[in-house]
Amino acid sequence: MSVTPDAVPQKTFRLSMLIYDTRYRSLTIQIVTLMIFMLGAAWLISNAVSNLAALGKPIQFSFLWDPAGYDINQKLIPYNNQMSHGRAAIVGLLNTLLVAFLGCFVATILGVIIGVLRLSKNWLVARLMTVYIEVFRNVPILLWIIFAMSIFIEIFPKPNEFRGANANASMSLWGTTAFTNRGTYIPKPVFNDGALWVGITFVLSLVAIWAFRRWAHARQEATGQILPVFWISLGIFFIPSIVVYMIIGAPITLDYPVLKGFNFKGGLHLRNSLISLWLALALYTAAFMAEIVRAGIMSVSHGQTEAAYALGLRPGRTMQLVILPQALRVIIPPLISEYLNLTKNSSLAIAVGYMDITGTLGGITLNQTGRELESILLLMLIYLGISLSISSVMNWYNSKVKLKER
Repeated sequence: MSVTPDAVPQKTFRLSMLIYDTRYRSLTIQIVTLMIFMLGAAWLISNAVSNLAALGKPIQFSFLWDPAGYDINQKLIPYNNQMSHGRAAIVGLLNTLLVAFLGCFVATILGVIIGVLRLSKNWLVARLMTVYIEVFRNVPILLWIIFAMSIFIEIFPKPNEFRGANANASMSLWGTTAFTNRGTYIPKPVFNDGALWVGITFVLSLVAIWAFRRWAHARQEATGQILPVFWISLGIFFIPSIVVYMIIGAPITLDYPVLKGFNFKGGLHLRNSLISLWLALALYTAAFMAEIVRAGIMSVSHGQTEAAYALGLRPGRTMQLVILPQALRVIIPPLISEYLNLTKNSSLAIAVGYMDITGTLGGITLNQTGRELESILLLMLIYLGISLSISSVMNWYNSKVKLKER
């Protein structure tokens, strides 16, 4: 007589099964470990709070609303020394994000170019790229930052050297930009009535470029025909904005820097501290990225290149359509680490006087208020949030470009 599964007697749950039953043992160990960790962390926090309270310094963050009392030389939003420490921290955070974004952008472009040229069959080009990589990655980044700052201070002329008919220096880029030892002065855009429509057109152009590139990629997958995506995207980007700009009547003008007194007035002032930090971080990180790109390209079988050549693809198209898409699965994971390193290395900005989040919240604010623990905790949380955001975006991109198995 057969026995149905429903007729099999089920064992009742017993507490001993949490230890002896393999179905529950790993979960039990994880829960116990988590509880021990949380108890240890709670004891450390409680002990720190009690000791600080005994010293008359209870943990509190009200100091963020007190007047800061110090100026910040480079700022993206309005700020003066009568504003709060919290406002100063936001200004420093924006400065950190600015230099991190600019550094990652330039480092990525340079890293890809140098990594590809490192594999060039031209002996001289390959050796020059090797020298660049070895020189930059074997010297500490702090020295490169200070070296770049000293170059800007010593080589570029003083503002008063631009004065007079027999001036020793002249403005560059058709008389619009001044490179001085106090910083670089460039034209500043001024937004007048109607500029909003240009901005809307700009955003719509980006959306149209995104939709066009998706359509072009799908068309290429289906038919194998390659469109001039780059040039068409440039047309979509510039032509509508220029047409709207001319129809409305030039709603965006430029404010040019002019020498007045002992310094330039007007325009946009990029301080040497920002430029030196930006370039040093970008050039230093690009050396590591170049090796990552080279390793990714070399991980692709040479047979892929030969097959592409046999189909009639030119070397440039082969690199763009065959080699790099396959190499990305090797390139992107270590590339994330380089982005994080560049962002964290930006904390060395204090060496050249660039006021980032470390210089404001972790520097002057910490010293003025005496709130060491609170300032450092906030600083750690901010850097943690930035790093996790970068990792999330890059991991999302990695999941989009990775090879799909069939």
